[in-house]
Amino acid sequence: MKRALVVIDVQESFRQRPIWAAISDPDIAKSVHRLTEAFRSAGDPVVWVLHSEPGSASVFDPAWGFVRLMDGLAAAPGEPVLYKTSHNAFTTTNLQQLLTQQGIGEVVLCGMRTEQCVETTARLASDLGYQVVFVTDATATNPIEHRDAPPGRPVEEILADPRTLPADQVIARTEYALAGRFATIATVEDLTAG
Repeated sequence: MKRALVVIDVQESFRQRPIWAAISDPDIAKSVHRLTEAFRSAGDPVVWVLHSEPGSASVFDPAWGFVRLMDGLAAAPGEPVLYKTSHNAFTTTNLQQLLTQQGIGEVVLCGMRTEQCVETTARLASDLGYQVVFVTDATATNPIEHRDAPPGRPVEEILADPRTLPADQVIARTEYALAGRFATIATVEDLTAG
């Protein structure tokens, strides 16, 4: 079965937010780079997806200049870079068309944020009939505030709040929710070892 690596939202926008100080893996670009090199070496396609919110005046607004791959990452010639405005990588892009044209039956997913855009993409990909591999250690996320927490708190307050869900628990929950239902969980080592 032909496979493709889909890299979701590993973009400078996230590094501009104060919560980046609490990110689960500040070196996510290194893990993603290892995966992209392995896929390229195997002749498997790599697709890049970036989140964009035009006109939002946020770090996801292309006008600010942060809707670009994180430093240390670059699309190789011929690798598509798609821009999405939804949480998943399919709904507002032509990702499915690209995968279909190349006869892809398995998608390998990595990126930002573990439980949000990457997990949402995994669930939809499964529903669309793809075999899904979720590379957890090539995803990253931040702690999640309780639904009743006041907005706009500094990172220190978010982390001190006992109701905040730590990033490692967010990641573990995602693995539990996906494994055996929507995706196979894998590591970078699983996919890059000789």
